[in-house]
Amino acid sequence: MKALVLPALERPEGMTTHDYAFARLRQAIMVGAFRPGTSVTIRGLAEALESSPTPVREALRQLTSIGALHFLENRRIVVPRITPARFEELISLRIVLESHAARRAVAHLSDRQIDRIVAIDDAIEAAILDGQKAAALIANQEFHRQIYMANPDQIAMPLIESVWLQLGPILGIAMEHVAELYVIDRHREAIDALRRRDEDAVAEAIGADIREGIGGFDQQAIAKLLGLAG
Repeated sequence: MKALVLPALERPEGMTTHDYAFARLRQAIMVGAFRPGTSVTIRGLAEALESSPTPVREALRQLTSIGALHFLENRRIVVPRITPARFEELISLRIVLESHAARRAVAHLSDRQIDRIVAIDDAIEAAILDGQKAAALIANQEFHRQIYMANPDQIAMPLIESVWLQLGPILGIAMEHVAELYVIDRHREAIDALRRRDEDAVAEAIGADIREGIGGFDQQAIAKLLGLAG
């Protein structure tokens, strides 16, 4: 069996083994390292993390408690599949939360911060061209995070990341087909709107980015994407 490879994640000094296992597995799910329906084992994950089973077991308990993984009756651990109705609900919630967060952040973003966001967007393009799906998704999430976190009073980011986590396996598949699903560069539209400090245009660009990043937000587009998930 092919060894499991997880996307890299820097471990801050002083972070416990358990916290690191949770953070790295959470990131792996969030960026689509596991497809829907994939079974995982404590042993396989421990080997991938170069860890003992105990912190992995605790991390898996946390991830199942927030719905990122499911424990089945036969003790198998699986990445949950997603129904069209649930997918539509999560994308709708993502649009509402992120459009709100983007709008509220505009007044707090300096030109230097916007330059940083441009650099992250360039990194997304480079990762896509290089075929690095996980790196592209990590950079894409950082693009959005840098915008929303500019608001010192924001409280939406934990909610947004919860939605990212539940959508991660499907968004990973969308990234595999990004060339056919995503035609207009809405990130550049968002950046231009940030430069103008146009809150409405930023929120509109972010909403369009979310909808078009999955190939459209209608029943046919959703069915096509979920069909790619198998």
